[in-house]
Amino acid sequence: MSSLEKRLAAEKRFKFYGMFAMSLSLFFVLILMYKIFSTGSGAFVRTTINADVYFDPNFIEVSSNSSKKEIMKASYVDLADQVINQNHPGLDEENFIKVREMYTRKFDYQLRDYIANNPNVIGKTVNLDISASSDLDQIVKGNYPRNVPEAQRKINDYQLSILDSLDSKGKMSKTFNFWFFTNGDSRDPETAGILGALMGSFYALLICFSFAFPIGLLASVYLEEFVKPGKITDIIEVNINNLAAVPSIVYGLLGLGMLIGVFGMPYQVPLVGGLVLGFMTLPTIIIASRASLRGVPPSIREGALAVGATKMQTVFHHVIPLSLPGTLTGTIIGMAQALGETAPLLLIGMVAFVMEIPGGAFDPATGLPSQIYLWSESAERGFLEKTSAGIMLLLSFLIIMNTVAVLIRRKLEVKW
Repeated sequence: MSSLEKRLAAEKRFKFYGMFAMSLSLFFVLILMYKIFSTGSGAFVRTTINADVYFDPNFIEVSSNSSKKEIMKASYVDLADQVINQNHPGLDEENFIKVREMYTRKFDYQLRDYIANNPNVIGKTVNLDISASSDLDQIVKGNYPRNVPEAQRKINDYQLSILDSLDSKGKMSKTFNFWFFTNGDSRDPETAGILGALMGSFYALLICFSFAFPIGLLASVYLEEFVKPGKITDIIEVNINNLAAVPSIVYGLLGLGMLIGVFGMPYQVPLVGGLVLGFMTLPTIIIASRASLRGVPPSIREGALAVGATKMQTVFHHVIPLSLPGTLTGTIIGMAQALGETAPLLLIGMVAFVMEIPGGAFDPATGLPSQIYLWSESAERGFLEKTSAGIMLLLSFLIIMNTVAVLIRRKLEVKW
């Protein structure tokens, strides 16, 4: 075999190895996506039990004239028990407990919210779809086997008989789980939602962008356009590059020690989380901005100076606008990386159980990756669906942010 034939054969082998590596990587990614989507799709559906609810005034502490605040503060446990007795007559105490376990533990809260939105319903009978418990929901979805001994099932034989009876009467149904997008975290899988974590991540990223983007842009402009090359500049550049490679948990330690320990900022709030993520994203923005500034041809600067523009006017009127696509691309990619970080948030307390939806950057909150981590640690089977659904949302946001970065670059980039 001649040297030419050997070289051509080596090139073919190299192409084959490359295609094989890409195909293998794509195969494993598809397996991962299939596993996540097949498991997480169940979180967007919840099982409900249709029941006739008589809002008996004798079991309600408020009236139709009560304020919404009074309605929200009242207890509806007795009303929930009465509804079960009305829809399942003749239950003794033991069977009543079994049937009650088939409904969500937040049954009384569901009744409370309905009364708060419809105060005139007191004294009337309404047909409602009540959310089932997580264990019953998993049985209906087929995630728990029915053909195993009773001791190995979450649902006992009596509850299965009630389930079959309700199903034969058409009282069992599956509906879209809007609670997943409107509720905060909960100890019960059937009522747990992602909105609190989404808002926490939103406020944190808003603070991160507001802090890191202007500082990173101005720092890169100063280093690239105004500072003369020298040893000090070289030391600064090396340190910026090193900071971009520092593990993210170090920034969490910085936030814990400086922001919380020294400046006394509140614990577990998006303000501190956003600043910590801003510290982490800042080197990435500076590096991307400097590379984008270098990409602007010298002729632009020379032309602006030739027609009488000052150095400051040249930079801010001509160079920065032309370098903005690359700067924004680096910023968005850096923020997408920050969105998926858990380690910094772990040290500043944004991994705690928070039921309320944060109303601002100073309210206690958790982040989207932290919420996924909390659900993954829970033992209930229902939280496995929530974990996969949370990963699906996180991947969706990351894909959207990276797509926006590519579109901005293609739309605004100037070809020289």
